[in-house]
Amino acid sequence: MTDSEDVRRTALSLPETVEKIAWGMPTFRVAGKMFVTIPDDETSFAVRCPMVERQELIAAEPAKFWVPPHEASSHWVRVRIAALDDEDELRDIVVDSWRQAAPPRLLESFTAPA
Repeated sequence: MTDSEDVRRTALSLPETVEKIAWGMPTFRVAGKMFVTIPDDETSFAVRCPMVERQELIAAEPAKFWVPPHEASSHWVRVRIAALDDEDELRDIVVDSWRQAAPPRLLESFTAPA
């Protein structure tokens, strides 16, 4: 079963990622930009997500994706860890968020593990 430690391990496996506590929770950053946060209860995590895609994700899988009211105007979506299919899906979601934050020099040389 996937848990918040799997989220942490996956995020830290990506190039130049660092963990930093902010707002009392772990955040993961590349080149100073956050791409994952793990809120206090550790049952979910938040990732970067363009607004248009976010609405589509929530509509397609509302048990998996949602946005708390205080994040409604942001470009982030929450992911319920227990609703993930497997660690491959976790990795795909985290890598997608990392790609949105990573600088071009990292993106040019990055190949996601199969």
